[in-house]
Amino acid sequence: MALVKGDYQDLVDEISALLGAPATLENRDFELIAFGAQDSDGMDELDLDPVRTRSILTRKSTAAVRSWFEGFGITRADGPVRIPAAPDAGVLRARICLPVRHRGVVHGYVWLLDSEPGPSAAQLDAALQVTERIGVLLAAEESAGDDVARELRALLTAPSAAQREAATTALRDALGAAADELHALVCVTPWPASASPGAAGRAPGTVAVCTVAGAFGAAQVLAALVRLRSAEVLGPARTAAARLLDAGDGGTGTAGIAVPRRGLAELPAAWQEAVASARAAGARLGGPGGTAVGAERVAEWAELGPYRLLTALPARAAHDPVADALLARPELARTAEVFLDQAGQAGRAATVLGVHRQTLYYRLSRVEQLTGLDLDAGEDRLLLHMALKAARL
Repeated sequence: MALVKGDYQDLVDEISALLGAPATLENRDFELIAFGAQDSDGMDELDLDPVRTRSILTRKSTAAVRSWFEGFGITRADGPVRIPAAPDAGVLRARICLPVRHRGVVHGYVWLLDSEPGPSAAQLDAALQVTERIGVLLAAEESAGDDVARELRALLTAPSAAQREAATTALRDALGAAADELHALVCVTPWPASASPGAAGRAPGTVAVCTVAGAFGAAQVLAALVRLRSAEVLGPARTAAARLLDAGDGGTGTAGIAVPRRGLAELPAAWQEAVASARAAGARLGGPGGTAVGAERVAEWAELGPYRLLTALPARAAHDPVADALLARPELARTAEVFLDQAGQAGRAATVLGVHRQTLYYRLSRVEQLTGLDLDAGEDRLLLHMALKAARL
């Protein structure tokens, strides 16, 4: 079932017209789907209180706001719920919540700013009939998303060629015409069992989101399949990654983006790239020797540099004992890594480290003593550089 944002927008506009007030539609994770615009004549500054403004601008509400509203029983209600203003929480105007239900399950909420005398019972009944139509759409979208997510997970975890082929066919059937479009795979790690992947589902171009176990050691990770218009423009994939990181662990996770592919045949290979990129993002953020300069929580396979080779190696194979003594001294390990990152240019390395050049030379001599390597020798430099990068993984 192909669902378009316009389907929801039309229904929200219908509710706004019925009630003569702007309505806002959010899913059950409090992520904005659509909002109705009304003539602003006569509206004062309080009509857009901080909570509603943030919801419209950022397309989501905070956990504190969600907890506040859920405290009024909206997850169980089958009729309008009136919620008083709470200035201390940024809720400057009272609300009316219309739960969006389908077959007894709440799939979202329609929000109205309450006022005197407020909508009549007949108006609210008419609006609730529209929310029932919204509930059908949200339930159908969720069901279709579950099917695609299940088939994507099966493809990414299939242990044999025959099972991968069967899973590819099933995913193609679930996606329909979208199966042949250009996609990028995103990996987010770690992904807590309590977190909702709905944030990525609302990101533009996201067609499937699923959890995957065992792809990143013992941690559960999340996979998102994102449709792209161009292989050179990864904006939609980065948006999905950012929303998932925000919805996941709140600041400690990382994400990786694979090279875009057209069709589904190479998704398993793309998944390995996405997982490796997430690992590399974690390595760039920290690891032995301190925090990497300019590191980000999202990494693209095309920009991984040496980590493209290192992530392909088993952990034991990537480790070299030549750096063990050095890794026990973080300041010296960072000095060596920065020096090698700067292609052995002492002046640039000293600037990055914020030390005098003589201090740099002294530290490098200590590095040579501890490792037994000659930093004037190209192969010794390469060995130490790779050993330090591998230690970050």
